[in-house]
Amino acid sequence: MSWEIDYKKKLRTADEALHCVQSGMRVYIQPGCAEPETLVEALMRRGPFVEDVEIVHMMTMGTAPYVSREMIGHFRHNAMFIGGNVRDAVNDGRADYTPIYLSEIEALFESGEMPIDVALLELSPPDSHGFCSFGVGVDTSLTAAKYARYVVAQINDQMPRTYGDSFIHVTELDAIVDSSRPLCAIKQSQITDMHRAIARNVAGLIDDGAVLQTGIGGIPDAVLPFLMDRKDLAVHSELVSDGVIPLIDAGVLTGARKNFKPRKIILGFALGTKKLFDFVDNNPIFEFHPTAYTNDPALIARNDNMVAINSALQVDLTGQVCSDSIGSQFYSGIGGQVDFLRGASRAKNGKPIIAISSTAKNGTISRIVPTLSSGAGVVTSRGLIRYVVTEYGVAYLHGKTIRERAQALIDIAHPKFREELYEFCEKTKWLQRPVTVETTL
Repeated sequence: MSWEIDYKKKLRTADEALHCVQSGMRVYIQPGCAEPETLVEALMRRGPFVEDVEIVHMMTMGTAPYVSREMIGHFRHNAMFIGGNVRDAVNDGRADYTPIYLSEIEALFESGEMPIDVALLELSPPDSHGFCSFGVGVDTSLTAAKYARYVVAQINDQMPRTYGDSFIHVTELDAIVDSSRPLCAIKQSQITDMHRAIARNVAGLIDDGAVLQTGIGGIPDAVLPFLMDRKDLAVHSELVSDGVIPLIDAGVLTGARKNFKPRKIILGFALGTKKLFDFVDNNPIFEFHPTAYTNDPALIARNDNMVAINSALQVDLTGQVCSDSIGSQFYSGIGGQVDFLRGASRAKNGKPIIAISSTAKNGTISRIVPTLSSGAGVVTSRGLIRYVVTEYGVAYLHGKTIRERAQALIDIAHPKFREELYEFCEKTKWLQRPVTVETTL
């Protein structure tokens, strides 16, 4: 087969393949659990020989050695979504953060607004026709590969083969590095009693036949076990985790009532453990697509009964949501929250949900606040917000006045902070507690 000859011609060692990286270039790294660690290690060895190389990606699961102080002047990272491995570097000024909706990242590559010089990928071995799968991470990587000037692929025999818009042909690769190593797995969230209490309230909003999207974190992970008594649930999400496996095995997650892409789990990437990687391997239930597709609000809205579940760091009494920063300290990113809240709000019987614990720092501060902290960014506006859920209940804010919103949010705040919230509202005249008026006959 001609592609096999092409494959052999393109074989390189990792160090040989990374010689393509020159000073001043922009390098894209496939994110999530699909991070090509062999290529990243070779990129670090290339570091002393280059200057001013920009590294672009969403959250990765590796160690991100390019943000170390030793690499200053050689590499500078630009985070499209901040992971824990680069958070200190971003807030220390050694790396950058680009706030952007997940659905709009690929348009930067396509338009040339953010041209990619080199794309580093991790792919499955080619099939008999010469097509490699992006495995657990199509996300923004397929588009990055399409528009990059040079594509280096780490071919890993431990990368699952997944279906959907998930393939690239050997002829489209410029250099190939054979590899065999476990994928980057994500650590499972620690599910607390508080997470379960919030999840129970969220689950109360999810009916049979709902189409789910869940974000990252303990709260979304805690919701899924509460849905084992539902029927014909479905998924349209930017990502899935290990939590979908029990629902599929139990016959709960079938997609049978899904009106858009029925019987298919639509996703952009998988964040989980080897158990999940093995489960998606050659599994036609899962249909992977670029995030420009999975996160398109218009496509999300085509799902009747769409339920979008996302987390936040703060919600103020008018309904403004901060999800990417703690004050002026950047924490994560905009991600797909707004994409899915928009889509769910437009869907027939859709439910856009922000699920949040009422307190942080061991109960010392309230997450429901009079105003967002100084420097905090508004990710979801007060005009888009619908449901806010804490362990104390559910607040529905759509179409509500500021007075009604403030009261609903105070009702689901932690009791020890409610008096402070009332006092703020009385000062601002947003909300005045009822006054008993005496009348004489």
